Amino acid sequence: MIVATVASDRKLDDAQLEPVVITTMRRRHLRNVLRIEEKTSTTPWSLGLFLAEVRREEREYLVALSGSQVVGFAGLLYVVGEGHITTVAVDPEMQGGRIGTRLMLVLTRRAIAHGSDSITLEVRASNAPALALYRRFGFAPAGVRKDYYKDPTEDALVLWAHDVDTPAYADRLSAIEMQLPTPLVLDDSANTDASNGDTTERDAL
Repeated sequence: MIVATVASDRKLDDAQLEPVVITTMRRRHLRNVLRIEEKTSTTPWSLGLFLAEVRREEREYLVALSGSQVVGFAGLLYVVGEGHITTVAVDPEMQGGRIGTRLMLVLTRRAIAHGSDSITLEVRASNAPALALYRRFGFAPAGVRKDYYKDPTEDALVLWAHDVDTPAYADRLSAIEMQLPTPLVLDDSANTDASNGDTTERDAL
């Protein structure tokens, strides 16, 4: 897994952003996803790797859209009752509107709906903004991966959130959502189309 990269969620005033919509990552989003990836990761994923990931089963990849512009993305993989967050990234030039929070809300709820009772991730030990975000979602340190990251070399903190399938955790997510300055908007049309047999775009990935 790679670090979940989230910088400050307060750099841009909320009024400067168009409404942010969370939707499923598609091939048409990947050019802007790669642009953000190169800005936020010292070991960025390639186009081929993103394409392979979004095609695979047991994966969940989302983008945050402000108008037609990708301003963030996130992903996870499922492993036997657990969700493993692989990436969370927000465009450094477009931080605001609690984009990282919105992505995490949808991602954790998707993991729970998929049957996960625990969620884990790795994060750079020095990434204070990301750590603050994850603590709000109930993540706590459970271990260290020595020299996990390169350029610069740094330890990864392994974080876990347990019992995410409980009413208490659902209440936590609801409380976080209520603190958003504008409503959480989710576009489920891609998933709905797929469930109705319209898989044209999915097949094109």
